[in-house]
Amino acid sequence: ALTGADRLDYEFILKRWNNKAFSRLHIFTCAGYRREASSSFSWVLKQVRNVSVEQLVALDRSKYYVCGASSTKYQQRHKTNMRKSFQHVFEGIAKSGSSAPLNQIYTELYMTEGGTGDVNEEHEVRQIEITSRKQGSPETVRIEDIFKVHNDKAQPIRTMLTKGVAGIGKTILTQKFTLDWAEDKSHQEIHFTFPFTFRELNVLKAERFSLVELVHRFFPESKEICSFEQFSVLFIFDGLDESRLPLDFTSSPILTDITESSSVDVLLINLIRGKLLPSARLWITTRPSAANQIPAQCVDLVTAVRGFSDSKKEEYFRKRFIEKKQASRIISHIKSSRSLHIMCHIPIFCWITATVLEDVLKTREEGELPKTLTEMYIHFLVVQTKVKKVKYDKGMETDPHWSPESRKMIESLGKLAFDQLQKGNLIFYESDLTECGIDIRAASVYSGVFTQIFREERGLYQDKVFCFVHLSVQEFLAALHVHLTFINSGTNLLMAAQNTPQTGELDSAAVQLHQLAVDKALQSPNGHWDMFLRFLVGLSQPVNQALLRGLHTQTQSSSQSNQETIQYIKKKISDDVSVEKSINLFHCLNELSDRSLVEEIQQYLKSGSLSTDKLSPALWSALVFILLSSDEDLDVFDLKKYSASEEALLRLLPVVKASNRAL
Repeated sequence: ALTGADRLDYEFILKRWNNKAFSRLHIFTCAGYRREASSSFSWVLKQVRNVSVEQLVALDRSKYYVCGASSTKYQQRHKTNMRKSFQHVFEGIAKSGSSAPLNQIYTELYMTEGGTGDVNEEHEVRQIEITSRKQGSPETVRIEDIFKVHNDKAQPIRTMLTKGVAGIGKTILTQKFTLDWAEDKSHQEIHFTFPFTFRELNVLKAERFSLVELVHRFFPESKEICSFEQFSVLFIFDGLDESRLPLDFTSSPILTDITESSSVDVLLINLIRGKLLPSARLWITTRPSAANQIPAQCVDLVTAVRGFSDSKKEEYFRKRFIEKKQASRIISHIKSSRSLHIMCHIPIFCWITATVLEDVLKTREEGELPKTLTEMYIHFLVVQTKVKKVKYDKGMETDPHWSPESRKMIESLGKLAFDQLQKGNLIFYESDLTECGIDIRAASVYSGVFTQIFREERGLYQDKVFCFVHLSVQEFLAALHVHLTFINSGTNLLMAAQNTPQTGELDSAAVQLHQLAVDKALQSPNGHWDMFLRFLVGLSQPVNQALLRGLHTQTQSSSQSNQETIQYIKKKISDDVSVEKSINLFHCLNELSDRSLVEEIQQYLKSGSLSTDKLSPALWSALVFILLSSDEDLDVFDLKKYSASEEALLRLLPVVKASNRAL
């Protein structure tokens, strides 16, 4: 509240080593006892009357002294703690296993500048599919260049929003940034970097803090710092999509005092608005589906993490597999499957793929490797169950892996995955587990056994937070739960009213289950159920059911029900659904080993007799799918090669979007 000469005197006293002055003024700064400060202020002024202006300047009050002690000491202590926190990471494993040095395993991610904070209403895998065509853009942002002044901006960047699909590497990027800062490698103009996660902030939803108290709670080494205005501070808030805080920017009260207590959501809103500590910089990461929680006017720069480029995928697998021949075979196999190749833009899927193929190659040196996503994820589940069998049950790798304990865990995790997928939750607290009938102690056991599937993280006050290692793992287990529930009991979890079908009705009931899943995916405005559908229909394949033998009490029906599902999917494609929706349906047909529409359009293309005015909606969709799935370079797409009509432009618009330039 002081101004002018009084304020100058006050700031000077904060740097003095006189204990009496500091004991009183520290109370004023950190606890807000203004009466105590004012009663002693006349004494304080007497102590500084003879101090010259030159002496005040020499002390450089903004950088080196805080509440009577050197801020350099606290900064170095904070950097030491950040190095300890981020020097080592667990790749896919949160609680156990061998950690790896972050600097050693970090593979450069592809991040671009530009775009908006708007919601992208497509499934994340589809977004990956589109952006994978646009690698090598000149707007690539390097981690060391984040927050630097850009030529087209008069002011430095205060708030940056980084978007990216689940598992693409947003968290590892923030960890690498913080580690580089703590190791004095970059961004040394920043005095303090404070990385937060929304999953930890969620735990404090019902509590009240001032901004200073919140920082002190998470970073105790900063407790001697009573005010942050004189420092260059960066706040990192990772995982906005996991937030359960009510971020209401329209009616939230204004807050400007960093020592005033409020709810955590009000603190964040005012920090993002720039009302609270406007000198601070902010970096917020989120999945695209949650990006619009932050008003556009509050964001100075939007960036997007695109994951691994094609060259970085190869680099990852060559780092992972030292034997060159093995690494080359795996890279070649991934390139041969468009679905796997697309998914490998996601770093964590590279890890899943490497885990599976490493195990499969032990037993199938010359055999066929998994080609579809469903087969890959079943193998991933098998691998983790075998690890459990050997590590915890003291068994052999050759023993049957579907033990009663494993089945129980898979059933419980599948139910949790499905129930929470319906609610849109990716992280789970004790209340979520209780709703699904899982005891918190049992959940800890599950995370300890299936560490590479389901993980436990400890937040503030040792509160337990659970999640699957990736959204696609949750979607797979949710589909597996629905599939196994139907096969083992005849119950269709996608129906409101449950009627157990008779033995002779199982085939038609299976078709109904798949049809309901198709409709559910088509009705979803943001592709929320697309991957769930792809996994669900894939689980009905004989090759996949063979891998699951031991979880089934009986085998699912005949190939006749699969044929009916195929015909239903084709009908939906023919009904002229949006091209975006039809692309996922083609992936579903691939899971069901049906490529008839694709082969038909390929015959047209090979014969050179493609007549676009005679193409059915299904064949138009097949043409789009072929163009987007082929290895053909779409840097420049020649629309005239197919048709110059307006209809052709509309039909092939997804291809145009995926190209850098269209003729």
